Amino acid sequence: MSITLTMSANDNAAAQSDARAGKYLTFQLSNEEFGIRVLKVREIMGIQEITAVPQTPAHIKGVINLRGKVVPVIDLRLKFGLAAAEYTPRTCIIVTQVNGESGSVLMGIVVDGVSEVLNLTGTEIEDTPDFGEAFASGYLLGMAKVKGKVKILLDIDRVLSTQDLHNLNAILQ
Repeated sequence: MSITLTMSANDNAAAQSDARAGKYLTFQLSNEEFGIRVLKVREIMGIQEITAVPQTPAHIKGVINLRGKVVPVIDLRLKFGLAAAEYTPRTCIIVTQVNGESGSVLMGIVVDGVSEVLNLTGTEIEDTPDFGEAFASGYLLGMAKVKGKVKILLDIDRVLSTQDLHNLNAILQ
């Protein structure tokens, strides 16, 4: 006796949204709120001196010394094409663990401010709308609907392109 299971498009979407459920650290960039999985966050620290590395793209701010480890720092505003902004007392660096082609890498991302940790259910997360072919949304996990607002959920492993990871590896060697 064999049983064949078929999934409708709705079942598939429900399974995907359940996989995206969990705890997210939310933060601001400009007037928007974003979230990344808490499991990817290693540390949150206030802004500190960042050592610039010559001939790197503008969004790669440089490196910091984190307890003896050199950690590259990316300004997420610049990476996303937003206008640069003065760092304030709320500006912070979120140190994340990113999985790249050459393994796991610690990376800092500069954000305008950290908001809160949200525990999101599958019903609170929707798929990213289709913005057309010209818009690459591969780094978006979905859109969370929380308290009447929308928060953009990021797949931090995909936020950096392959080229960015190669640039970071060159910096660290």
